[in-house]
Amino acid sequence: MKRNDISDGGPIQSFLRTVDFYRRVPRDLTEATSLGVTMSLLAMLIMVTLFLAETIAFARTNFVTEIALDDNVNPQIAINFNLTFHELQCDYLSVDVLDSLGTNRQNITKNVEKWHLDGDGQRRIYAGRNREQRQVQHEEHDEDEEHTWDEDEDGVAQLNTDNFKEYISKNEMAFINFYAPWCVWCQRLHPTWEKFSRAATKEKHMPLTVASVDCVENNQLCRENKIFAFPTLRWYANGEPMTPDYKMDRTVNALLDFAKRKFELNERFKDWEKRSLENNKNSDQPKKSFSDWHGRPEYVGCQVSGHIMVNRVKGNFHVEAKSISHNLNPAMANLSHVVNHLSFGDTEEFVKDRKFKRYLKGLPNDYKEFSPMDTEMYHTNEYHQAFHHYIKVVSTHFSESSATSSKGKKADTLYQFIEQSQIVKYSESDVPEARFSYDISPMSVIVKTDSLKWYDYLTSLFAIIGGTFTTLGLIDASLYKVFKPKKL
Repeated sequence: MKRNDISDGGPIQSFLRTVDFYRRVPRDLTEATSLGVTMSLLAMLIMVTLFLAETIAFARTNFVTEIALDDNVNPQIAINFNLTFHELQCDYLSVDVLDSLGTNRQNITKNVEKWHLDGDGQRRIYAGRNREQRQVQHEEHDEDEEHTWDEDEDGVAQLNTDNFKEYISKNEMAFINFYAPWCVWCQRLHPTWEKFSRAATKEKHMPLTVASVDCVENNQLCRENKIFAFPTLRWYANGEPMTPDYKMDRTVNALLDFAKRKFELNERFKDWEKRSLENNKNSDQPKKSFSDWHGRPEYVGCQVSGHIMVNRVKGNFHVEAKSISHNLNPAMANLSHVVNHLSFGDTEEFVKDRKFKRYLKGLPNDYKEFSPMDTEMYHTNEYHQAFHHYIKVVSTHFSESSATSSKGKKADTLYQFIEQSQIVKYSESDVPEARFSYDISPMSVIVKTDSLKWYDYLTSLFAIIGGTFTTLGLIDASLYKVFKPKKL
């Protein structure tokens, strides 16, 4: 097909001739060279490569961040946690909050739940919310009444490391009080324990022996028996501890009722009152095994989970062992724990949103430090130690264009944090605590998407084609002049 030329016919045709940007050189004035072919193939290779690279860049979404003052106006922030303590009973576990505004909340109940764990760390029984501990009732005594810790006429045997195992194995049933002389609750219990021993063995003629163990003088013995709090009242049958330990009222009548229930649960001792009147202490019936007397297990661990609302200021929440009716044994307070989950802010709504979940999945890992402590274990190998965690919290805002949920709501803020953990040593008289100290930064990170616009993409393609063609054309012209055969 021939090209339509503009012939000389007037001023209009003359003007149009001047604006022709694509004038053609007659083919008979051009020549093909091997250098030109090479440069043309190279030009096409470069253009194809750059075209693919630019297309990939156009299809890819990049993320950029900015730093700005945090404009969050909410006065509080949620702390979501799920912690496992393998050697701290739920009966003594407490979650407390303290911050720089003076807020001091003890034993937080709302939105916090606890589960009993067995020796293998498996969750067994729901322990209820983190409610206030029950106040134990004590027997009233005459203040002038004197009592000693030594064995007396009421039949309270004072056991030690040398005779403990022989005592519990020789006596088919024994009720033992593990105490510390400095413990105020032990001091209040001591006269009651004497009266209970007299009432049980001499007045009621129960087939029971009552004893006490001083855990200050017999520290290793109490560690071996895992005495976590003072006083610990433990029932033994045939040399084996019958769990759970007694934790009810510490009055003579309450202790007698507990002992009666223990006897009534076993066929061998149901008629103990009748046999005691007949003074029939000998029986040809075999002794009952451990399982016949065993109640529910004494669960040694606890899993605590939930969320607490705290002020947006520097503070800490901590898990500690305490009781309103016991003095805890600091040497047995092991606060080793596993952080199953720890995060800040209300993330539940955004996590349920599918579009936002897909958006988070595409984020680089550097932008997803929302719960870096999850599944980490913090174990202490020595007594009087506990882990303290220092957490720096930074709010992360996502741009509306990139993180808008499917319901049209902006996924405004999530919280990233970094943490440092270290072992803190306590004095022998202080009970350790697992502390999580947090500090919320006044600065925030703004995450935005940075993708190539369509017009930038087209401009880049034209630049690639034109630039490559022109540049290699200049190179070709230069090389042609250099290598062109010279006329003689």
